[in-house]
Amino acid sequence: MSRNHLTLRRLDHGKVLALDPDSCFWAIVPEAGLSMRRVEEVYQDLREELLKEMEEFRFGIDLTAVYIDPTDRCNSSCPYCYIPEEKRRDGSEMDWPVLKRTLLRIEDHFTGKDRPPVVIFHASEPLLVKDIIFRAIEEFDHFRFGLQTNGTLLERADVEFLVDHRVGVGISLDSLEPETNNRLRPGREGTGNFERAVRAIEWFDGYKGLNVITTITRLNVTHLPEMVEFLHSMRVPCVLLNPVRLTQGYATRLKPDEEVMTRSFIRAVDRALELSMDSDYRIIIGNFANIVLAIVAPTARRLMCDISPCGAGRCFLTVTAGGEMIPCGEFTGFKGFSGGNVEDSSIDEALSSRPFARVRARMVERIEECDTCDFRNICGAPCPAEMHGLGNMYQKSVFCDFYKAIIEHAFRLIDDGKVTYLLREGYMDNMEYSYHLSTGEGL
Repeated sequence: MSRNHLTLRRLDHGKVLALDPDSCFWAIVPEAGLSMRRVEEVYQDLREELLKEMEEFRFGIDLTAVYIDPTDRCNSSCPYCYIPEEKRRDGSEMDWPVLKRTLLRIEDHFTGKDRPPVVIFHASEPLLVKDIIFRAIEEFDHFRFGLQTNGTLLERADVEFLVDHRVGVGISLDSLEPETNNRLRPGREGTGNFERAVRAIEWFDGYKGLNVITTITRLNVTHLPEMVEFLHSMRVPCVLLNPVRLTQGYATRLKPDEEVMTRSFIRAVDRALELSMDSDYRIIIGNFANIVLAIVAPTARRLMCDISPCGAGRCFLTVTAGGEMIPCGEFTGFKGFSGGNVEDSSIDEALSSRPFARVRARMVERIEECDTCDFRNICGAPCPAEMHGLGNMYQKSVFCDFYKAIIEHAFRLIDDGKVTYLLREGYMDNMEYSYHLSTGEGL
């Protein structure tokens, strides 16, 4: 039911959520003796300002990061990868002159801006061209760099180099059970990445710039709470528990049961919260933390998959090993999404290209069911590439009910005063309240 643009939604602990889906204004009030007077007063005072902020956040084109895929090739053969097998086996790779020209192109785009360029080396296995990546990190030391890897090629000296240069590092690990992990992340030589990835995680020894990425599939869906405990024991500060993307058709074989995933994910969130509150160091679930931010500070969220339009071709783009600029790496296996080649086109030209505009045109207002959903600007109906791979970009998320359930859980934990432990330590210190309603204000 609605009331002056506010929808009212019962939560399961004797509370009601009042929410404006468009501005993301919200309040939680007791269901018994429900009174909305003060909520409505504050809402009416702030609605236009909040709508303006959300409009800019959703539709502004402000590039903050560039993903570079320096090689198509991979030494693993993960059965759900969004990059087609033939590319991972026989694809091209950059050499130093090409990578340097790409970085100079990025540098040119960011000249005069008030922040340094952010570059993340990504795609198949970037450390197959480790020499040029490390050279780039040294020579372009005014950039901020990130690296996503399966960890198999990391040596202790590499870890020291990455820490010394404050590089953000993501290591892929799908299970605490070696057999399950290696089945999901098999190497081309018959072994998986478990042993080497765990060794690398231990070498990082609590490094604040480390993330572990776990892709949720039907094979590991029940392992999530134990995975959190396992990573916390190695002082990993952040894990992303990402539902498998079904961008390529073969990945559907690994799709987890949605109800099972929802229960396991919420148990993992609660376990991470317990560990963070009861020990000297915390572990957060990065994609859940982003949902929390989407509620308490909507324009401060960092992962841009859960806003509509998503960040692809707007806040970030990907440069492939062949130099093509595409909205997001998830589009690597599809034709028709290149905004030009970085060797002969500028980043501005790519951002204003028709393929990029095509991706930005996908928004929740144009998706059936999403257009009336209370959580449409918290969830964002990810992901356009995944939906395109499934035949229609304009359809709701594959895991719609999962997202609704974890958003409701986020509201419960926020209401319980647990926000501090759900985000990176100190993250809230520099934020100020736009509004703050409490039961002492006539609710």
